[in-house]
Amino acid sequence: MSGDVEDDLVIEAVDLSFRYPGADVDTLRDVDLRIRRGDFVAVVGGNGSGKTTLCKTFNGLVPHYWSGEFAGAVHVDGVDTWESSVAALSSRVGYVYQDFQSQLVRATVRDEVAFGPVNFGLADHAERTREALERAGIAHLADRFVWQLSGGQAHLTALASVLALRPEVVVVDEPVAELDPAAAVEVYERLAQLNREHGVTVVTIEHHAEFIARYATSVLLMSDGAPVWHLPTAEALRRAGELADHGIPSPQVVEALGRIGVDGVPRSVAEAAALVRAAEGRGDVRRPGATPHGDPDAAVAADGRVVAAARGVGHGYRSVSGELQPVLDGLDLELHEGDRVALVGGNGAGKTTLMRLLAGIQVPRTGTVVLDGVDTRTERPHRLAERAAYLLQQPARMFLTASVREDVEMFPRSRDVPDVGPLVDRILDRVRLGAVADRDGRTLSGGQQRRATLAIGLAMRPALLLLDEPTASLDVAGRDDVVAMLAELAGDIACTVVATHDMHLVAEWATRVVVLDGGRVLADTTPRALFGDAAVLGRAHLVPPQVTQLGAQLGVHPLPLTVAELAAHYAHVPLGAPA
Repeated sequence: MSGDVEDDLVIEAVDLSFRYPGADVDTLRDVDLRIRRGDFVAVVGGNGSGKTTLCKTFNGLVPHYWSGEFAGAVHVDGVDTWESSVAALSSRVGYVYQDFQSQLVRATVRDEVAFGPVNFGLADHAERTREALERAGIAHLADRFVWQLSGGQAHLTALASVLALRPEVVVVDEPVAELDPAAAVEVYERLAQLNREHGVTVVTIEHHAEFIARYATSVLLMSDGAPVWHLPTAEALRRAGELADHGIPSPQVVEALGRIGVDGVPRSVAEAAALVRAAEGRGDVRRPGATPHGDPDAAVAADGRVVAAARGVGHGYRSVSGELQPVLDGLDLELHEGDRVALVGGNGAGKTTLMRLLAGIQVPRTGTVVLDGVDTRTERPHRLAERAAYLLQQPARMFLTASVREDVEMFPRSRDVPDVGPLVDRILDRVRLGAVADRDGRTLSGGQQRRATLAIGLAMRPALLLLDEPTASLDVAGRDDVVAMLAELAGDIACTVVATHDMHLVAEWATRVVVLDGGRVLADTTPRALFGDAAVLGRAHLVPPQVTQLGAQLGVHPLPLTVAELAAHYAHVPLGAPA
């Protein structure tokens, strides 16, 4: 390697290995990695591949906070992280955590962003605060309380708080995991601007191929604690099969073009549409002149029993000043046996509040919630748990014992369910956690924690299953497992409700979509009808899957929900057939 390239390195790991206390194998093993200054790196790989642990070595959290067996060396901007400290490294590496809400420790946005510079005694703390607010695009939120922020605004506040220390590198763990689609795009646009205009090296841990294709300049594939390769994004996307083997399938537009016989590796929907139009113009691909109209998935009026109902429900929370901040306002909703409901809406729309009310964990300030025939005001929450299971958005909060196995068996054992042991074993195998069943759930990767919470819910076998962002932080194999498991539950659970920002989950699993906005139900519809309603999408900050956007740009009707549906639109016209 030439001296010029050496001088251009901002991160270098040599023979890096790390093992957590009590683990049988290394989480990182013999890692050799070089990241050049000004790169935008997407770190990808299956859950448990070592992505987050690797990135925590960049700012010294491993090994100074997360202790264990550490070998080799990591240098950041010329500094050996072993010989430095987390505090000293924070001016070189800013880290936005997957659970970014836990990073916010001050009352207002301005105070949060100023926290680092003030505590380091930097004389120019006011200038740094102003600069960071502007770079994150949240200067207009400076005087707002952090608990008033939407998820996207809170994420950008966490980003601004690390930018105030003017780091050379910014690491963002799962930028889109808890954000609505519009907010996810905004976060990535801000990261791209920092990278492009200010030369900040950006490292994201990501599972969403469409964001990798659109924003990253290089891709680092991790597997079993070591890099498989680190390549420019265009070359990485050409290795579609290898990425898919590691839980990162091609972006939908890339897969779609391959399925209909169009050459090219587009990095956006617009590029894909242009390639298809060009192929159609050359006669390489064709579609029939007429296609059926209407929604083939049009909802039929539900006639199953009512599993849960909210009638005139209003709810809100008191601010520090004592004012009631409304979240739900006169909401009416019925959930029926057989419904597979996706509950969607922008961050702050009230999805989590509604789920907690439906589970009986809270009671509404006004109106009534009836759960499986019981008014939730008349029963204690622990009794209602036999009727509804609510899986929290923050999975670590659901781990109450020393092992995943004990957490999963806690509820059925407390209810004297027969054959608890075999039941728990089957569930753990189904969620691919048998190998880590005896580990504390809080030590698992983010994706493993999500699967563990699903196992806890499956063991409860309720009439109503409520899941808050169950696919956040999961690789595609994990997400597909969740979709498959939810489908399999139809015979055991009367109704399942998923609050989600994952539009792929909405498209592939839901039979019904309830859109919240302004504390009320904005729309109660099917996935296909929702994705065709631009007004509702815009108001609720939703973005359809890539293949649906591509179908819309190409004039495909009805809108495709999956790559297979788009491919089928072309499949009966043989390529090369006479015009």
